[in-house]
Amino acid sequence: MPRTVVTSPHAPHPPAPLSQAIRKGPILQLSGQVAFDTAGHIVGTTVTEQTDQVMRNITAVLRAGGANLDDVVLLRVNLTDTAHFADMNSAYQKYWDSEHPARTTFYGPLPEGLLVEIEALAVLDG
Repeated sequence: MPRTVVTSPHAPHPPAPLSQAIRKGPILQLSGQVAFDTAGHIVGTTVTEQTDQVMRNITAVLRAGGANLDDVVLLRVNLTDTAHFADMNSAYQKYWDSEHPARTTFYGPLPEGLLVEIEALAVLDG
């Protein structure tokens, strides 16, 4: 089963030695996405604005890998501040109806100006 690098021109290219995503068989693992636009600029100053940009980036990379948000089974969220949890949830929950993926949220530092990072694991049919 081949391992394929997945890249989307509609999401920012990582500034580090990593891929936007890797697909192997039905598994699509996305690297952590932050609130950069395709030009590498931070979008938004609030965790709500940044979560929306992160979800747009995730959606773009999923599409490039032949997946969509319904294929996501697990998300890992990194927030820089525990006080941002409710606002991140408000922005995040609108991307799914009632069947949200499994999720882990943890807190830790991110580069200056960034408030949230989210990675996704998707499993595709067939």
